Amino acid sequence: MTTRLIIERLGHQGDGVAVHEGREVFVPFSLPGETVEGILANGRMDVPRIVEPVAERIKPACRHFKTCGGCVTQHVRDDVLANWKLESVAATLRRHGLEPEFRAVQTSPEHSRRRAVFSARRTKKGAVVGFHGRASDVLVEVLDCALICPQIQDSIPVLKDLTRLGATRKGEIRIAVTESLGGLDVDVREAKDLEPQQLQVVSAVTHAAGFARVAWNGEVVLELQPPLQRFGIAQVRPPAGAFLQATREGEDVLLAAVRECVGGAGRVVDLFAGCGTFSLPMAETAEVHAVEGEADMLAALDAGWRHAGGLRRVTTEVRDLFRRPLLADELKGFDAAVIDPPRAGAKAQVEVLAGSGIGKIAFVSCNPATFARDAEVLVAGGYTLDKVQVVDQFRWSAHSELVGRFSRV
Repeated sequence: MTTRLIIERLGHQGDGVAVHEGREVFVPFSLPGETVEGILANGRMDVPRIVEPVAERIKPACRHFKTCGGCVTQHVRDDVLANWKLESVAATLRRHGLEPEFRAVQTSPEHSRRRAVFSARRTKKGAVVGFHGRASDVLVEVLDCALICPQIQDSIPVLKDLTRLGATRKGEIRIAVTESLGGLDVDVREAKDLEPQQLQVVSAVTHAAGFARVAWNGEVVLELQPPLQRFGIAQVRPPAGAFLQATREGEDVLLAAVRECVGGAGRVVDLFAGCGTFSLPMAETAEVHAVEGEADMLAALDAGWRHAGGLRRVTTEVRDLFRRPLLADELKGFDAAVIDPPRAGAKAQVEVLAGSGIGKIAFVSCNPATFARDAEVLVAGGYTLDKVQVVDQFRWSAHSELVGRFSRV
């Protein structure tokens, strides 16, 4: 039996939300104000027919939309998407009593994703490389993704060759591909170990493709060019599979916001520093102490600093900030802090920061919910959340990133 509904709003995951018999119903690929029709099951209408579309609906940019699970909002006009993401972040902060000034959302353009993690599987006829369908184990082959950069898109035939070597027809492997200054940096995981003759094949096909580096189950098996990333004036060779901001454009916006937050600081502590996304550019004007739990990432940061020239002093410290946050005595002497934790946030470290004498904090987050939780702690400790910059690196997804500027009088 079909049901007709009117969509009231967009939910946090990008689905349209309607109300039926007093309960919320989630309808994918729909927009506020639209009339939809379909079969309800478990609070969802997964295959809706759009009876009355609204003007905010546009033609999706990619033919894989609705089958590939990577994008959920390609049917929505850009300005509507930006407003939705900003309001989603603002609503999350309001629930914690926070109402800062917001900068306009900055959205990365199409074909700008410089890093993609593919799933891959062998088939009877060869191999499939792509992304899973939404809430599904079905693997969708990606022929012309509207998000990833052309160099990564063009590499898929070679990734299929690697898949035939490393995958079985029963299981999947993961292939992370990152654009670097030296060429593509490829990290193959959950694959079969390579036999000597297979290693020769890997060398041949990736050499012909111009890949910079290939790692296999955590071990570098081929490096033709250093897979360098540029952070400010420094060049860094990250370990295989290391975190990198999804787009260059998004990273530039995040960095500009961080620089504005800590402007004028002479000594900065960078918490969860990674390979130096913020530490190395900040070292152009300030001394930086970079703290990170992964030793190989800090080693890459340190080598990049030593080879750059023209930067102020950068020191590094390997430390698990979840278990051993920097204490108040260790934070003395720093004028500003940058903190960029994983999605879980940084509750333990933030509790110490809240009682510190640091005057400025730039808080970078990929999870508005944990950011709001941690921001509330900082505000209770005497900080003011002045401004928030929302960054949409993950275009057409439900994800948002942000930088919050905290100051203490």
